[in-house]
Amino acid sequence: MEMEVFLEMLLLFLSRLFLAHHASMYVNSVRELRTSGYWDLICFIEHLCSKSDFSCKYHHLCVGGKQESIAGRQEESSPSILKASIAVTIPIATAHARLKTSWESLCSFKGCIMKTKECKTASISWIEKSSKRSWSFQKKAWFSNGVCSSLYLIQEVCRKFLCMKRICHSYVHRFLAFKTFTETCYFHFEKMPPKEKPRVDCTLKATSPDIGGRKATGSDKLTLVEQRQFIYVRIVRANGLPLNNISGTCNPFVELKIGNYKGITRCFEQTSNPEWNEVYAFTRDQILGGRLEILVRDKESAITEIIGHLSFDLDHIPTRFPPDSPMAPQWYKLEDRNGVKIVGELMLAVWIGNQSDDAFPVAWHSDAAAVSGKSVTKTRSNVYLSPVLWYLRIQVIAAQDLAPADRNRKPEAYVKAVLGNLVLRTKVSKDMNLNPTWNEEVMFVAAEPFDDPLVLSVEDKMGADKDVCLGRSVIPLHQVEKRLLPQPIGDQWITLQKHVAEVEEKTEVKFASRLHLRIFLDGVYHVFDEPTYYCSDLRATSPKLWPEKIGVLELGILKAEGLLPTMSKDGRGTTDAYCVAKYGQKWVRTRTIVDSFAPKWNEQYCWDVYDPYTVVTIGVFHNYHLQEGDKNGGKRDPRLGKVRIRLSTLETGRIYTHSYPLIVLQPNGLKKMGELHLAVKFSCSNWIDLLHTYSQPLLPMMHYLKPLSVYQLDSLRHQATYTLSLRLGRADPPLSREVVEYMLDTGVNRWSLRRGKANCERVMACLSGIVFIWRQFDQIRHWKNSAVTILIFSLFVAMVMSPKLILPAFFLAFFVIGVWRFPKRPRHPPHMDIKLSHAETAQIDELDEEFDTFPTSKQGEALKTRYDRLRGIAGRLMMMIGDLATQLERIHALVSWRDPRATAMFLIFCLIACILVHKVQFKYLVLVTWTYAMRPPRLRVGIPSIPQSFLRRLPAKTDSMLFFVGDMLQLL
Repeated sequence: MEMEVFLEMLLLFLSRLFLAHHASMYVNSVRELRTSGYWDLICFIEHLCSKSDFSCKYHHLCVGGKQESIAGRQEESSPSILKASIAVTIPIATAHARLKTSWESLCSFKGCIMKTKECKTASISWIEKSSKRSWSFQKKAWFSNGVCSSLYLIQEVCRKFLCMKRICHSYVHRFLAFKTFTETCYFHFEKMPPKEKPRVDCTLKATSPDIGGRKATGSDKLTLVEQRQFIYVRIVRANGLPLNNISGTCNPFVELKIGNYKGITRCFEQTSNPEWNEVYAFTRDQILGGRLEILVRDKESAITEIIGHLSFDLDHIPTRFPPDSPMAPQWYKLEDRNGVKIVGELMLAVWIGNQSDDAFPVAWHSDAAAVSGKSVTKTRSNVYLSPVLWYLRIQVIAAQDLAPADRNRKPEAYVKAVLGNLVLRTKVSKDMNLNPTWNEEVMFVAAEPFDDPLVLSVEDKMGADKDVCLGRSVIPLHQVEKRLLPQPIGDQWITLQKHVAEVEEKTEVKFASRLHLRIFLDGVYHVFDEPTYYCSDLRATSPKLWPEKIGVLELGILKAEGLLPTMSKDGRGTTDAYCVAKYGQKWVRTRTIVDSFAPKWNEQYCWDVYDPYTVVTIGVFHNYHLQEGDKNGGKRDPRLGKVRIRLSTLETGRIYTHSYPLIVLQPNGLKKMGELHLAVKFSCSNWIDLLHTYSQPLLPMMHYLKPLSVYQLDSLRHQATYTLSLRLGRADPPLSREVVEYMLDTGVNRWSLRRGKANCERVMACLSGIVFIWRQFDQIRHWKNSAVTILIFSLFVAMVMSPKLILPAFFLAFFVIGVWRFPKRPRHPPHMDIKLSHAETAQIDELDEEFDTFPTSKQGEALKTRYDRLRGIAGRLMMMIGDLATQLERIHALVSWRDPRATAMFLIFCLIACILVHKVQFKYLVLVTWTYAMRPPRLRVGIPSIPQSFLRRLPAKTDSMLFFVGDMLQLL
């Protein structure tokens, strides 16, 4: 009977443990369950049960055909354990399928026991100490050892039971210990908290790549990247290729084979003298084979036959060292497969070079071997230049002799300006006559070269949706005057023309009126295409206003590691990554590394620097335009992360090599997409000019003499972004619009509750120094430390008695603080701080609101919730502004006679203070005031001072404010 009870309870505990084990996701797959030794233990217990009377009941429970559950059987046999168990059941049919094997699995079970010999001892000691531990420590131990320790302990008991083959009194006590242990375990399972999400490592790491900057020679261009060798093959042309015997034509193309890589040129139709002029680059360290095979094939018999063949031993290929001239191509006689010379020859050049070779940007690379056709051009590295941007300013003054259709009606005239797809208009003139005036200005961003003309028209507003053109004029922008220096531009009259008839594509033009305006291309301002604090260039458009060059920025884009898959290909995840870097007017794009989570670019670029207070931006993207060409279904290149580096934070002449985390904020939270390895160097060519820039205005002079409004700058910045995206999108290969917008931070001015919290914390962090000083002073004046109070009081008395020491002491204090912080100075450039940005703590609804379009696409309850939350934030901000206004109005009420008694008392005080200050030296007044402020705590009273009480009693305009008092229940 004891054996029956023991086995029944042991089996019940094991089944419950399996259910809890499965529900808590400690075993992720059936494969892991089968290999963990857990099922062997169940089969072994079934074998033991078959030797007792209990086997009949258990067998009936498993195979009786009833859809009962183990949890239901447990309720009948052990109610004490069920009180603390979890409510998870498993069908008997499933249990029987897993418990069908008995004695055959006992051998593997014994092997599992021998492998866990060390864990058994640790599990027993864990259980003995568990009753003495606190709940928090038990929880931690349960996560790490709980399930495994219980399994090992059961295995230990069953092994001893198998060896002795009898039940003794000690096993009954051990069973009772099991029972207590199960109740504790199930209690823990019921109250187990959810597993915490692992923290994302978003720290900046210093790296030590094998770059050329630490051992660079004078003529070496690659100082910031790892030099990689490439086998370059330039296929120029072929001559005298034989015709196909079957078709009578020749449709040749060239196939290059080296190791596991193969490249194919374009195929020319019906010609024996094709000309390709294509370059192929194979990475040397990825090649396994020892020869380069060049096969000239015909399209009609490309599978079975070849026209000719060439072979090169890799050890005999020459190496080209920059700045050597390009390798000259040579004619080679074609051979058949047996090495016999045949008709036809091929002009080509073969050499070994590195990334600084002139052929590197235009070559087909083996890293993109899976890409073919026109998509090959979209994998190459390129350099883009932003067009020169101008402010097109149109100052509309007046119009003369308008000719409306209805002479009896006063025209409501306004001026409409059209440049490309952008339309701007003035307000309707207040002069309701034929000679209206406006005196308004409209501004466009125009890109050079100027493709679109400016169209000006005077419109008559007839109704809500009806406007009549009273005259128009088309002005080519290349005829518009440019302002290169801060000098005024004269006004002019232009003739407006009105189209009155149109017959057979010939338009009759009739004189309408004249428009008085001032129009010019303004080059004395800087055209913003980035946010002010992320600018990479601060120069004016006019070259005559450019400052002197102060240095050179060198950037080495080395590699990326740990990139996450962004698309599915052949049933697996993949990433085709490329980088884009932007500084000033120069954009660079690396080549696309196809199907790699750890791409290696090793490309180096440089820029001229005119101001150290600028930022270089590097973004990583996935190329979605390779496999399907231009027909990609409108898919956008996904962003993988961005890095910003401010040049003023870099030491001149030092090479910074770091691994930057690629962090992307998505609607479902923060996500780390990988790491980007960069090498950055800022070289200064003229120290005097560099230091001189710190004393110069940040922007061109006209931004301060005649500043533009914030609204104008924001509108013009969006125009500049739109113009750049159009121009760069027409390049070959194009730089897509989403890439340009992401690099230029077009959505930086959108509402974000997360960034609002972060900005408030930034303000509080800056003011924390003032708060700290005030707290320290409060402790000093309350005599928390008598020695420090006496010392500060003595120093202040010395300063008052010798005022000439105040300024030297002030500057000396800053000098000492700076020297003291010098050893703790930052040794690496700043990077994206997820803690500062509140990226980890942002709620899902906050991120959903941040990623919403403008205007919003949400409706219903979500929009109502956001609006109510915004009203709550605005209400608190309104109260803060109101409190500040109240205090300022109380100060103003000192002399406004709003409270006649308070104003009279203040004026009498001022008169007495005037006489007192005139008779007593100022330093003694300061000394008396300081002594009063530093008086001991025994002479203090814990109530507000007289000035505070007096100021709080003064009236403010709050009494005149009109308020709406809502329902208290609604407010709650």
